[in-house]
Amino acid sequence: MSEHDAHLRDAVALAQDNVAEGGSPYGAVIVKDGTVLARSVNTIHRTNDPTDHAEMVALREASRRLGSRDLAGCIVYASGQPCPMCHAAMRLSGVREGYFAYAAEEADSYGMLTAGIYAELCKPLDEQPMRLRQIRPDAMTPPYAAFRDRRNKS
Repeated sequence: MSEHDAHLRDAVALAQDNVAEGGSPYGAVIVKDGTVLARSVNTIHRTNDPTDHAEMVALREASRRLGSRDLAGCIVYASGQPCPMCHAAMRLSGVREGYFAYAAEEADSYGMLTAGIYAELCKPLDEQPMRLRQIRPDAMTPPYAAFRDRRNKS
């Protein structure tokens, strides 16, 4: 059995156990240099936090363990294809490699919504079901320049 297969099997087993405990069917494992940094499940059913997806919980734990928000070199293994939020969080944290066991389209056939959300986010903002529009405040400076300047000083 390959290392990838073993970690994916672990993620799927976590997901199956989570369903048995009343949660949703998602598990995630994060590995760096052969060491498992985090094993997690979707905990929304416990916390009522809609961001507590398995991958997000695992990213938080791996960041805590490494003492860094930079997770470059980490590999994420997920039971299902990461949703857009988790996918983006993985990218923003520096993760450049990930594997999943089951595609979003397969999950959708069981009543999950990931594939549909991906499709909606590919549409222009005015065609998406959640209305998101830019309203630029008058006479305000965007905070980006101050952030860039602070970062360049360090």
